[in-house]
Amino acid sequence: MTTGEAAGVGLLLVVDAANVVGSVPDGWWRDRAGATARLRDALVPVATEGLPGLPPPVEVVLVVEGAARAVSGVAGVRVVAAGGAGDEAVVELVRSAALGRRVAVVTADRVLQVRVRAAGAELVSPRAVPRRSG
Repeated sequence: MTTGEAAGVGLLLVVDAANVVGSVPDGWWRDRAGATARLRDALVPVATEGLPGLPPPVEVVLVVEGAARAVSGVAGVRVVAAGGAGDEAVVELVRSAALGRRVAVVTADRVLQVRVRAAGAELVSPRAVPRRSG
């Protein structure tokens, strides 16, 4: 158990929305904000249920960029709108996490994977996160 988990903070799960939404060719390009909102809604149960190998509680942070910046947070999922590239916001969230806190990042972007691992995060495949709410 890490210091962050001992304090009851739990895991910080940072989700690269553009990468996860783009990982499934389901027409997301016609409505990027709508696809991102659906992903956000599907992530809500993760806060209380966790993911395989990532037990709750989980603080879920969805990093959005571009046309998806209009998507707002909901109970269980905090949304961070990147001012520029989403990758920079993801790396900054990992770096600014409390010392000793377990952090995982959901992305298939290989360059981003290298950067967040160097900053101390674990990696989670986009396939591990729910894609449909309910």
